[in-house]
Amino acid sequence: MQFTVGRPDLVRAINQRWLLKFWMRNVRQDAVPRWQTVEAENLASVKANLSFVDVIPGEPARYRVRFHGDTIAKVYGSVDCRGKHLDEIIPPQRYGESQATYSEALRGRRPVYTIHDLIDGEGRLVHYERLLLPFGSDGATVDRILASFEFICADGAFDAQKLLMKQAQPPVLKLAATIEVPAA
Repeated sequence: MQFTVGRPDLVRAINQRWLLKFWMRNVRQDAVPRWQTVEAENLASVKANLSFVDVIPGEPARYRVRFHGDTIAKVYGSVDCRGKHLDEIIPPQRYGESQATYSEALRGRRPVYTIHDLIDGEGRLVHYERLLLPFGSDGATVDRILASFEFICADGAFDAQKLLMKQAQPPVLKLAATIEVPAA
């Protein structure tokens, strides 16, 4: 998977822009923001679209779900994925691309933003935007990733139930970018 380098204004959704600004405010002198800054921040207004993932070191690294919001549970068709690894949740034929984005956030220690197009159960086009923000307990090593998901449909409403699991064809990748971090 090829990643372009994009400016922060590439991110379209307002909540994701807010999260990206939060990440950039807290990166300061560290390679990545410390996870403790997330614990201190009030994320209640956006938590339905968030997933917190622990990075399990190895070759390749694995990603274990610590938390996922109600929207994430709905689109994956799962009540609770806590404690499960992404490779246990995402279908094998689609895991490679998803794993590549998490690995890019881990390797580059920078935010990663992707946009996919997919079709809901009623045949409506849905834009699936994902922002991955790397964090570390020590400010240097990425050991957690905060993932923000946004689903946008020009028709307004769409069928979110098991949206990511019902796809007959893989979602079409429209953009994969590492977000550049302006110098302090």
